[in-house]
Amino acid sequence: MSKFKRRDFLKTSAVAAAGAAAGPFVWAGSAHAQWSNTPEKGAKLRVLRWKRFVQGDEDAYMANVKKFTEKTGIEVRVDHEGWEDVRPKAAVAANTGAGPDIILSTNDDANLYPDKLVDVTDLCEYLGKKYGGWYPVCQQYLKPDGKRWIGVPLGAAGNALVYRESAIKAAGYTSVPKDTAGFLSLMKGLKEKGMPGGFALGNATGDGNTWTHWLVWSHGGKLVNDKNQVVIDSPETVKALEYVKELYGTFVPGTLSWLDPNNNKAFLDGQVSLTANGISVYFAAKNSADPKIKEMTADINHSNFPIGPVGRPTEFNLFFNQMIFKYTKYPRAAKEFLRFMMEEEQVSPWLTASIGYVTPALTVYEKHPVWSDPKSVPYRDSMKIMLPSGYSGKMGYASAGALADFIIVNMVAEAASGSKTPKEAAERAQKRAERYYKV
Repeated sequence: MSKFKRRDFLKTSAVAAAGAAAGPFVWAGSAHAQWSNTPEKGAKLRVLRWKRFVQGDEDAYMANVKKFTEKTGIEVRVDHEGWEDVRPKAAVAANTGAGPDIILSTNDDANLYPDKLVDVTDLCEYLGKKYGGWYPVCQQYLKPDGKRWIGVPLGAAGNALVYRESAIKAAGYTSVPKDTAGFLSLMKGLKEKGMPGGFALGNATGDGNTWTHWLVWSHGGKLVNDKNQVVIDSPETVKALEYVKELYGTFVPGTLSWLDPNNNKAFLDGQVSLTANGISVYFAAKNSADPKIKEMTADINHSNFPIGPVGRPTEFNLFFNQMIFKYTKYPRAAKEFLRFMMEEEQVSPWLTASIGYVTPALTVYEKHPVWSDPKSVPYRDSMKIMLPSGYSGKMGYASAGALADFIIVNMVAEAASGSKTPKEAAERAQKRAERYYKV
């Protein structure tokens, strides 16, 4: 457990606020939000969550865990694993009936084993009433039957375009174009100037899934339709894949094997001038001990993804859920832990210390002073504008399984690299998806 002192935390928060307004965050809480829960005597909890990409996230989270133990006397052990390791461990826990009491996982993993999870409807209703309500996408992920919540939404790691302003200007642009045609032209210009971009095309849970789903959706393609029928092999998808084949020609070499950490490193090393990522690159530059990297901070900026032929935002962001497993001996203590961690007194300093790395799932935090830094604004609305991974069908085992199998990522990579024609890549994705969405 972190030895992070409160005075150190406050110092870090002040620096990380990036010009945020001084004073406590004030929100319009509901006087009607009532919570009553008595944790089991002698309760001990084990939490499994993903490793941080932003140090302030983990430090503040662990400081809040310490506060919870000091207040309640409930010992909490927190284990940190990579995103790709959390999913299989959660699945094993669900199937064997043993493991961490609480798991923080990604996207719609909860829909792989909804019957193995504690009903947290009472907790979600309390938090929603107190903090302005949940964004609609939260219910799509964690209230799939429209009746009960199978997990508590944490938020989303927003994914945006991260770029060097100097490179954009050198390519002849003052900002990132807002349409896909203009964006392709920019990417070609960056390559011509020797400052290429690059996006992850390996099985990257965050960066690979987010931008490839945006790509397909922006052209009108989708894995399934409103009736949960697999429709990925479509003219719209082929158009998206033809576009990405041309876009891939502007990428720095090696992106086919990139996982989530690779583009961060490539950007900070100066190998790419534009990529798709969370705010973690900006955070790393701001807090780097290397003067050259720290100097890069002023040149870094962010933009939302361009609008494609469909004419509206089609962004996909990495959603985080918080699940309590039914095998836990301490379900009330587990609920109390999640309630405590989701209260403003804990969320606000955590959000500040991580400079908005996770956009909270509760709408009140749109007004948080962390967003006063103009460079963070593209991440502020991540929860509001994002589409769920199972779009436009229903969330469930099929959507979770298809996402975990990286069907969209692999399809895009095949077409981009030329290992398959766009039509062949779409046909293969269709067959793979049909194994999950069985009629």
